[in-house]
Formats: sequence, C-alpha cells, structure tokens
Amino acid sequence: MDRAEKRELVTGLNDAFKGAGSVVVAHYAGITVAQMNDLRTKMRAAGGTVKVAKNRLAKIALQGTDSEKIQALFKGQTLIAYSEDPIAAPKVASDFAKGNDKLVILGGAMGPTALNADGVKALATLPSLDELRAKLVGMISTPATRIATIVNAPASSVARVIGAYARKDEAA
Repeated sequence: MDRAEKRELVTGLNDAFKGAGSVVVAHYAGITVAQMNDLRTKMRAAGGTVKVAKNRLAKIALQGTDSEKIQALFKGQTLIAYSEDPIAAPKVASDFAKGNDKLVILGGAMGPTALNADGVKALATLPSLDELRAKLVGMISTPATRIATIVNAPASSVARVIGAYARKDEAA
C-alpha cells in the first residue's frame, strides 16, 4: 500500500467509526476464506460491515472518535465489525463465534463506552432495533383493538337478541 491508499483507508475507517452504533474487535487467526466470506455476508445482511485492517492504521482511524478507548485491543490478527444499529454487529459476531471457535471476540465499543468480551456478548442478547419497534407497535395497537372490540360488543349483542326474536317468531 502506498501513502495515498493508507490515507484513504484511515479516512474511510474514521468515518465508519464515527457513524457506527457499535464496534466489535476480534481475533480471526485460523478462519478460512469461505468462513470469512460467510461472516461478511451475514454481517452485510444485518446492516453491518467486517473489515480487516492493519492494527496501526486502525488505531490512527480511531483517533477523534467515540470508540478511541479500544485502541489497546488491536494486537495480533484482528478484524473490525461495525454497524449503525448498536445490536447488529455484536449479535452477528457472537452468533458466528458460537459456531466457530477460531473467531475470538476481544471487546468493542458502543458509543463512548468501551466493552470487554462479556459486554459484547451481553449486548448481543438484546433485541435489535427493528424487534423493539415491532414490540412497541404491538403494544400501541393492542389497546386500540380492545377498544374496537368493546365498542362493537353492544351492537353485536343487540343483533343477536333481534336475531333470536326473529327465529322465535318464525318458529311460532
């Protein structure tokens, strides 16, 4: 890589770190190309990104961001997973690490908060932003459904009574 390419990489990573809801740092020694592509595909589907960058360049890119506190994690063969949704990157990385022991989560950051490996795994157990929105919509719509049922109940009761009288008159 020449200097211009390094500068572009650092600028791109810096922008990514600034816009990321969460960042996960992990060791990936021993992962095959196919497994890495699988991880990238799963991360992309969840709205995140996986990058492998030189540690020195990643540390430079972290400067001036909320995630600056995690510079100490960049030792050895590390990869960076990040996403705008604070739950997406930790969830995909943790799920992948369960099935592949060669991916070792070192830690990460969520905004200005530095997380250790257990913190990333705990973050991964939370529901995603879309799941929370769906639950909220469900909670809001349930009372409206109940109100509609209660309002319609007297009318249906009256209709049943009238129907019963009509059947009684027909039978007689």
